[in-house]
Amino acid sequence: MKELVLYIHGKGGCAGESEHYKPLFPECEIAGLDYQTFMPWETGKEIREEVMKLNAKYDSITLIANSIGAYFSMNAGIDAMIRCAYFISPIVDMEQLILNMMSRANVSEAELEEKGVIPTSSGEDLSWDYLCYVREHPVCWTVPTRILYGSRDNLTSYETKNAFAKAHGAELSVMEDGEHWFHTDEQMQFLDNWIMKGRSIR
Repeated sequence: MKELVLYIHGKGGCAGESEHYKPLFPECEIAGLDYQTFMPWETGKEIREEVMKLNAKYDSITLIANSIGAYFSMNAGIDAMIRCAYFISPIVDMEQLILNMMSRANVSEAELEEKGVIPTSSGEDLSWDYLCYVREHPVCWTVPTRILYGSRDNLTSYETKNAFAKAHGAELSVMEDGEHWFHTDEQMQFLDNWIMKGRSIR
């Protein structure tokens, strides 16, 4: 049985991060996907096309997705091709995240609709088309999923993650004092242990 672990990175990440997971899945092939687009309607299509190619080559695909990579994956229509998923600090309510960004930037919906795109001091652009897409395409995800959340995640609240987990039958694990970006030795050890525990009960 040919098994693949597919890693989809978050903002600022890269496919090379997939190397970290090789020791955790020694019997599987590991691949990372470097998407080239950053709008969900484009990136979802890009991910779907790649997963369709991989699905023809492998008997089983396990997905590991980080942050916005998880959001893009859930918008890609790949549920039927994924055996199970591990989401690390996933963006599970993009609309709320955008509304929070708008509030911090003191931008109203009317203003965003009128201007289309508004740059913010954080370096992120607010986009009316992006917000409309998110509202018109609510997340539909049916894959058995485990979620890892850091209690100090500054992008998504525990309540939001927990509501998503309950609605989708996902298993939610929390690292106290963990951040949105799991990167310290302690955080990565927690992440590794979380994956290995998930593997033992799948």
